Amino acid sequence: MGSGQIVAVYGAYGHTGRFVVAELLERGFVPVLAGRDEGGLRAFAESRPGLDVRPATVDDPASLDRALAGADAVVNCAGPFASTAGPVIEAALRAGIPYVDVAAEIEANLDTFAHFAERAAAAGTTVIPAMAFFGGLGDLLVTAAMGDWTEADEAHVAYGLSGWHPTAGTRTAGAVSRERRDGRRVVFAGGRLEYRDDAPPALEWTFPEPLGVRSVIGEFTMADVVTVPSHLAVPEVRTYMTAEAARDLAAPDTPAPTAADGLGRSDQTFLVDVVVRSGGEERRAVASGRDIYAVSAPLAVEALDRVLTGRTKTVGVASAGAAFDAPDFLRALSPHISLAPSR
Repeated sequence: MGSGQIVAVYGAYGHTGRFVVAELLERGFVPVLAGRDEGGLRAFAESRPGLDVRPATVDDPASLDRALAGADAVVNCAGPFASTAGPVIEAALRAGIPYVDVAAEIEANLDTFAHFAERAAAAGTTVIPAMAFFGGLGDLLVTAAMGDWTEADEAHVAYGLSGWHPTAGTRTAGAVSRERRDGRRVVFAGGRLEYRDDAPPALEWTFPEPLGVRSVIGEFTMADVVTVPSHLAVPEVRTYMTAEAARDLAAPDTPAPTAADGLGRSDQTFLVDVVVRSGGEERRAVASGRDIYAVSAPLAVEALDRVLTGRTKTVGVASAGAAFDAPDFLRALSPHISLAPSR
């Protein structure tokens, strides 16, 4: 548990940031509320009396240094991560503390690996990008499903969401990503990222019950195409999204998520179905739960706890599956995620 360790949460007042702050408090950490909007920080702090408020902007390194002063680690929850990840990682390196973020942006995660791998490793600092529902959970499930395989022919991650009410941050991050790739879509095939102008295929995916056969958007590419190939020899990584959820995300008038329980979670449910294939053999791992934004908090905080207690397999920039014992990590999430046996 946290044992009073101080964790700066950048973007603490945001939708996911609030869940992260609550999870840190639940586990005995002391969050520091940091971010760009001082008014938003102070308004949020009224519901969390006694917590330190430290405004900081990504174009002011000194303010970031003040925000991280005395902290044992930092969690970045502020998108778009194309703007925030680099400056906050720089501040974490200056402070000599671990960094975790919840970035779902493909390009931002690629930047983290490309720009900070050598420096973080040389400094002995752990940097874990995409430690969230998209990128982190899929990577853990693929790694667990691989088991003793050292390589596989292909990995498929199918997201069965009951619906998707995107936050304003999700919409902004998506717009930034689309702009960075000139409106093209991206797939991971033949061991590399490819950018395409055609429409993604409409397919069917047979999920485990209770979902069963569902219409999905094939090649609905998420951060798993960065995290999985970063450490696993899998030349084909494909992700899929239930058609209903994809339509919700695309519609400009889909409302933001609203709380449906005392923890602030929405009524959204999810089932993540992972299939890896090698030769003629197939292995599978399945996870289910509630609210993709809320569940990102225990994912990020569990990662942070393991880094701070020395339960990692590497230093430098690493995805969840590379940094941690994937099956053990997934079992630790049992209060939040239900697992089907890998097979």
